Amino acid sequence: MPFNLPIALTLFRLFLLPIFVVLFYMPYSWAPFAAAFIFWIAALTDALDGYAARKLKQLTRFGAFLDPVADKLMVITALVLLVHQYASVWLTIPALFMIGREIVISALREWMAEIGKRGAVAVSWIGKYKTAAQMVAIIGLIWQYNDLMVYAAYALLYVATVLTFWSMMNYILAAWKDLIAE
Repeated sequence: MPFNLPIALTLFRLFLLPIFVVLFYMPYSWAPFAAAFIFWIAALTDALDGYAARKLKQLTRFGAFLDPVADKLMVITALVLLVHQYASVWLTIPALFMIGREIVISALREWMAEIGKRGAVAVSWIGKYKTAAQMVAIIGLIWQYNDLMVYAAYALLYVATVLTFWSMMNYILAAWKDLIAE
């Protein structure tokens, strides 16, 4: 297994995941801030590992595999915890949509790679904006500093949901000819 700074950042993000879960469930007044802070650090490493890999020319196959796994585990874990905590259809529906999109796009990328066309479903700028909106919304929903933060986080979650749908449709349209070819 190759080891470099980007991979170390990704592994650190995976290391933070159980810490985040424990903090999320702690019954102390400071726990929501601590859990949100840990999630923020994990989100920051998500942005930094890709940047470092490109800047330091340390792109590896293992890193390309591990990074999206860590990203999806982090986001899906947070969304599942939030759905349980809020017990609201207004959070559950966007969360299910986001999780469903991740499954669809992962399957699409895997299938496109099998037919030698992985590049047709590469990450786009819409996906990057979706991720940023999603991360900030999740942080606000975890921290819950005040009602304004929660309402703003909900609004941003719905922006992320629209971007989620938009990016998913772009990926599907990019692969459409291959999907319907017999």
